Amino acid sequence: MSRKACLLGATGLIGQHLLQLLLEDPYYSEVHLLVRRSLNQQHPKLVEHVIDFSLVAEYRPAIQGAETIFCAVGTTLKKVKGDREAYRKVDYDIPVTAATVAAESGVYGFILVSSIGADANNNNNFYLKLKGVVEEAVSKLQIPQVHIFRPSLLLGKRGEKRLGEGLAQSLAPVFSLFMVGKWKKYKPINASVVALAMLESAKSGGKGIFIHEYESILG
Repeated sequence: MSRKACLLGATGLIGQHLLQLLLEDPYYSEVHLLVRRSLNQQHPKLVEHVIDFSLVAEYRPAIQGAETIFCAVGTTLKKVKGDREAYRKVDYDIPVTAATVAAESGVYGFILVSSIGADANNNNNFYLKLKGVVEEAVSKLQIPQVHIFRPSLLLGKRGEKRLGEGLAQSLAPVFSLFMVGKWKKYKPINASVVALAMLESAKSGGKGIFIHEYESILG
């Protein structure tokens, strides 16, 4: 049986791991990427779609016919120079547009990377509120299977340097020892573990909306 997966955010920390897993796993026979610029990567299963993410019509060729959409897009305020509208265009517009097209195209599963603490009613934290709003928007669409992943600090080697995050990663093993009980969901987690959990969730076949935090991601 031929199965098609579609990935947004292939250059990110989770996305890089997820792309390799998708290419190696025989479950999907095609892996389609939506990217701004070519990754210049060759693989028999890989199909790139270099698109303008502001144009809805350009999402459709990659998404139509897919069984599962994996969305791991995200930016930082530093990257967009503090411009919250530019931030929203990445962290809200892209995943919600992809999910909308997926629903219209009859896609079975949508797998979304969000964040621990995501809450649409949080008016004190722009980042967490936006993540919560995205979760709400995606969950309201007619997609049979929606898995939402809420990791805390991601561990792993990034292609870019983030000074604060690098320091946090180095201290993570110490702080993790004290994260028990209700604080356990805030434990740092390796991006490769999140990627694997996303793939396994997509292959599970179950219908519904599923929220995954630390323990659920670990399985």
